[in-house]
Amino acid sequence: MSHEAAAPLSGGALTRSRILDAAAALMTGVGLTHTTTKQIAKEAGCSEAALYKHFRSKEEIFVRVLHERVPQFADALAELPDRAGDERGPAGHLAEVVRSALRFYRRSFPIAASLFASPELLATHRRTLDALGGLGPHNASRQLATYLAAEQELGRIAAGADPDAAANLLIGACFHRAFLDLFFDGEAPAGGLRPAGEEEFVAETVRALLGGLSPSGGA
Repeated sequence: MSHEAAAPLSGGALTRSRILDAAAALMTGVGLTHTTTKQIAKEAGCSEAALYKHFRSKEEIFVRVLHERVPQFADALAELPDRAGDERGPAGHLAEVVRSALRFYRRSFPIAASLFASPELLATHRRTLDALGGLGPHNASRQLATYLAAEQELGRIAAGADPDAAANLLIGACFHRAFLDLFFDGEAPAGGLRPAGEEEFVAETVRALLGGLSPSGGA
């Protein structure tokens, strides 16, 4: 969900928005580990006490940044199963999944990378996700697999295909491509990114996946 609103924010809503903006900028710049609530409050122009009126911890702020300041991926996936059988078809929906995944991973990698340098911080993050309703990265492939299974029941995906394996392959390909995009930062060596363009990657990834899923054996 976008943090932009139709009407200007005010009062507590404005403070909360400024906190998330400040946290997103700091976490992207110096990483989650080196970002403190004191720094976030200072950048947001409020006190730490005001910050804690809106969020219980830095970890909760981090989760909210991912859900409110990063291009959304989970929301699009959650809506997919209800669209099984529509005129857009698996190819159109999977192409949008790839685009959404690339946007999400490119934006979230710099913020989340430092989680894996601290087992304690990672454990705290998992507990925070559980407390907020079972959120987590595992939901991406699960939701995509649910959609693929629904299309399979309608006969638009081969009966012998494995929706879970297909979902993992697609999500994994997007994750890897986003990592390479960030790693090379526009300076990939010849052949380092194949295909080089994003839309070419989208098309080839969907075509490759559907080649093994289509009842006719092709996209």
